[in-house]
Amino acid sequence: MEEGTSESPSHCESTVDHGDADPFQWDTREDCQVRQILDRIADKWSLLVIALLDNRRLRFTELRREIDGVSQRMLTVTLRSLERDGMVKRTVYPVVPPRVEYELTSLGRTLHTTIQSLVTWTEAHQEEIAAARTAYDTRAAEAPEATTP
Repeated sequence: MEEGTSESPSHCESTVDHGDADPFQWDTREDCQVRQILDRIADKWSLLVIALLDNRRLRFTELRREIDGVSQRMLTVTLRSLERDGMVKRTVYPVVPPRVEYELTSLGRTLHTTIQSLVTWTEAHQEEIAAARTAYDTRAAEAPEATTP
């Protein structure tokens, strides 16, 4: 079991919107299942793997070649975690040498739709974000003490 992962579901606060302006939409305790799932699927390697497996099967080496900067160990850990969470299906073919392919499950495909929405939003707002970064960096250079918490 992954370090920090609870063996049994915990009882977190509800994520249902009750009309409150509560900034904590999920429980901040480490044993909260919602937090654990968000931590897993929101990391950069998981997002890239899910995006690459959209409507296709890929071998480990193909995934590694496509994901710039990922180590073999990190890709292995990511794929195992996504498989454990039901997002990715791993198929081993009984040939020599063994051939292993990965694909999204139906659950993983629903997550891909959500990720695509995030990418679409990012593309639509990238110029605004770049302008905000430039403005922030300019202010920080002019008054460095103003940017520290």
